[in-house]
Amino acid sequence: MTAQFELIPAIDLKQGHCVRLKQGRMQDATDYGDDPAAIARHWQTLGARRLHVVDLDGAFAGKPANRQVIRAICQAVDMPVQLGGGLRDLDMIEGMLGLGVERVILGSVAIAQPAIVREACRAFPGRVCVGIDAKQGRVAVHGWDEVTNVRATDLAKRFEDDGVAAIIYTDIARDGMLTGPNIEETVALARGIEIPVIVSGGIAGIDDVRACARHAADGICGAITGRAIYEGTLDFAAAVKELS
Repeated sequence: MTAQFELIPAIDLKQGHCVRLKQGRMQDATDYGDDPAAIARHWQTLGARRLHVVDLDGAFAGKPANRQVIRAICQAVDMPVQLGGGLRDLDMIEGMLGLGVERVILGSVAIAQPAIVREACRAFPGRVCVGIDAKQGRVAVHGWDEVTNVRATDLAKRFEDDGVAAIIYTDIARDGMLTGPNIEETVALARGIEIPVIVSGGIAGIDDVRACARHAADGICGAITGRAIYEGTLDFAAAVKELS
């Protein structure tokens, strides 16, 4: 294991509740509670050093939709919060950073308007990540409703020299399914770029975490976990202890 590798708990927001989806389907949501700020504190207590928050309503609406909950989460914890979902322009990005978010994740806009990613990197150095969500290696956008012809690696390479803090790579087929992450594809992406890569989608247990962490030298700097820690197939505190 390596100290540089982070295991990052996820809080996905839908109408103010903490939920998890299966393969990005809004109609297939499991509700884990109506107090996301308390859930955030829980993960911090168990050793989390970073929190991954997704505004699901925002992702589908194309603008932030859970502002008050996001603010409450940021105020509840003493660790960096990264946020994605519906961020389409600099004003939205600045607004979320103003709520206490440490860094933003830009997804659909990275395909539609890559210049905004570059502008954001210049305006907010070190605080911009690119979220690449893919089906069979091709980028999906707008809440995963639309699959493009752009390959994930090609998209990542477009931002190689722009100061992107990290790439969050999600294999949609694995997301929320507890079937294991797509290590092979994620490692190929990480080896093909200089930007650090965070694995997202599919982690089911400690063996998956170990498998991801073994590739830290390849550029994988962390893994996001959601359903596994909410359903108890991964002991988050034990995993963090093993990683430290």
